[in-house]
Amino acid sequence: MKSLTVAQIKTHFSDVLFHVKNGENVRILYGKSKKPVAMIVPMENNNIPRKIGVLDGKATFKKIDDGKITEEEFLGL
Repeated sequence: MKSLTVAQIKTHFSDVLFHVKNGENVRILYGKSKKPVAMIVPMENNNIPRKIGVLDGKATFKKIDDGKITEEEFLGL
């Protein structure tokens, strides 16, 4: 991962975008202490199905039109 100051980002913005476009993350450092404050990351491909996270493959959900469920439905009974 590249780490660049705000001044470097401003000076080499096109180069930074080239690296990000090619999958690299760029950390932005700010101030005299060069404290990391932000990161530029590549856009995700929106065509890839999103995972639920740590529960992926372990949990399911059912969409209910009005959003109301009974206690038995909530408990999975």
